[in-house]
Amino acid sequence: MTKTDLLNLDRGAMEAFFTRQGEKAFRASQLLKWIHQQGVTDYGAMTNLGKDLRARLAADTTIGLPEILHAQHSSDGTRKWLLRLADGNSVETVFIPEEERGTLCISSQVGCSLNCSFCSTSRQGYNRNLSTGEIIAQLWIANRELAAFGPNPRVVTNVVLMGMGEPLLNFENVAGALRLMMEDHAYGLSKRRITLSTAGVVPGIDRLREVCDVSLAVSLHAPEDELRDRLVPLNRKYPIRELMAACRRYVDGQPRRKITFEYVMLDGVNDSPRHACRLLKLLERVPSKVNLIPFNGFANAPYRSSGAEAIDVFRDILIAGGIMTVTRKTRGDDIDAACGQLVGRFQDRTRRSVRLQAVARDLRP
Repeated sequence: MTKTDLLNLDRGAMEAFFTRQGEKAFRASQLLKWIHQQGVTDYGAMTNLGKDLRARLAADTTIGLPEILHAQHSSDGTRKWLLRLADGNSVETVFIPEEERGTLCISSQVGCSLNCSFCSTSRQGYNRNLSTGEIIAQLWIANRELAAFGPNPRVVTNVVLMGMGEPLLNFENVAGALRLMMEDHAYGLSKRRITLSTAGVVPGIDRLREVCDVSLAVSLHAPEDELRDRLVPLNRKYPIRELMAACRRYVDGQPRRKITFEYVMLDGVNDSPRHACRLLKLLERVPSKVNLIPFNGFANAPYRSSGAEAIDVFRDILIAGGIMTVTRKTRGDDIDAACGQLVGRFQDRTRRSVRLQAVARDLRP
């Protein structure tokens, strides 16, 4: 008999599990606290559960934590863990400490199928979706590992689903993990402290608004379809006009909310003043803030990062137009933990050719 992995169960699913076992539904909150708040995986230590129940849990369930294959610590304090999953695949998770918060970047898929030409993860191909348990386990492990660094460790205060994969193409499992992150008896994070990043899966954006309206970030990277088609091939299915309409729907009726637009700065490709003006025009009807991301290189990367002067000019045009804009500080690039550098280890099932060099040549003037 296959054991039930308790990490896959949010509160509703955990209550249903105990009801099927003939137990009271309140056992769900007790078990959630033990696993997610106290980090306990030994059923014998769960002292407010009856002895017989603990024995049944030990026989019929599991708490399926990945194994840490490799841990790295950047000179700027960033930490990265390579986690091996039960099937032998692996994913990467990154913790970024800051003065007022600690942000954990979580993966949602083993690899990524979107083939964005500037992303190292996309070069690895795609294998499968992560389960709810495999997603939430990244937060569980980060909390455990950070607690080992002293009596006052930097803790996870914010979560971003910006690691490997497109979260909205793994909707159900991601939604289950989001519910656990926000569950008071688990991690108790505010939805304002959770950000989901998408390349623009329009139906998923609409569904997310109805199910779990966490903060939304959109990987835009170009202000016009012709260029974005080549940088982010998903744009051919959901072009910019449809994407912007979905963004407006996401914040409709919530006047204080903004969409974060991520824009990787590629030298000679998307970084001219003309591109900045087009972007300003594009965002005029969407409550927005923009993160400019200097391109983070990887082996045989087909692009270069825009220079500091070009980035500053681009930023100043947006700010002058009334768009809150910041240049993201590169973190963890010395351990390949920066944006676009995560790769993991897995078997690519996409069977697609990688033609990044040719794409880059086509994009240059």
